[in-house]
Amino acid sequence: MTPSDRAQLALLLEVAGEPKPGNVDRRRDVPGLRFEQFLAGAVGAREGLELAESGPVGDALETAVAGMADASGTNTQFGCLLLLTPLVRAACASDGDLAREDATAVVEATTVDDAAAFYRAFEHADVAVRDPPEGVDDLDVRRGADAVPAVRERGLALSDVMELSADRDANAREWVEGFPRVFRAAARVEAGDGPVADRAAEAFLALLAEAPDTLVATQHGEAVAEEVRERALDLQDADADRVREFAADLVDRGVNPGTTADLTAAALFVALERGVTVRA
Repeated sequence: MTPSDRAQLALLLEVAGEPKPGNVDRRRDVPGLRFEQFLAGAVGAREGLELAESGPVGDALETAVAGMADASGTNTQFGCLLLLTPLVRAACASDGDLAREDATAVVEATTVDDAAAFYRAFEHADVAVRDPPEGVDDLDVRRGADAVPAVRERGLALSDVMELSADRDANAREWVEGFPRVFRAAARVEAGDGPVADRAAEAFLALLAEAPDTLVATQHGEAVAEEVRERALDLQDADADRVREFAADLVDRGVNPGTTADLTAAALFVALERGVTVRA
């Protein structure tokens, strides 16, 4: 298998993990999103994931997002792809044992063109984001391609763009800090046993307990995000039925810890790169 193969498999294993509170999984759809759409999104992202092996990270991301949105009809895995594209490139550049240093090197090598492609990716999918930091309204990602002139005028590489949001977005923070949570969660998956999709669900719950989910904070506020984190913490080592009750409650409330799903997909990729296999 190639890194792009494993990235696509990671997307499929992430959505198949169950129970996964507040998210689509193999047993549960949510209003407006079905399990099969995530499968289609993973298939549609394939061309971009392949491009990430050797092409520019920004172009790979834009291509993956466009393919995902075209195949699924919506935004199923934008955040996952944001994390996966630099990790795929890092895996191709590593000496066979993917490490945080490899990912950091890819991030540090990003360019203004990569940043421009990142903004264009928002033309293909509706992504929930917070307002930009004060003083950089012209860099609001919701402007999509219209923000590219400002990106070029400021000379911002994609790593610089991520730095702007690192204090408020967990995925951007992973880029800036060398993917610490992704690699910790990957180690958890590696240390587990049983079906990898089940380990994915366990890693998801552990990540959710570790820090407030930034998508929940964006859509429902910091207090709700902290409440969800505390409930996940209380459910560590709980039986699956109790976790499913939590999952049902979040779906009923329309609370989706989607950033945690992004981190889980990236962690699965790292674990697969480092030897975890779905073979019996």
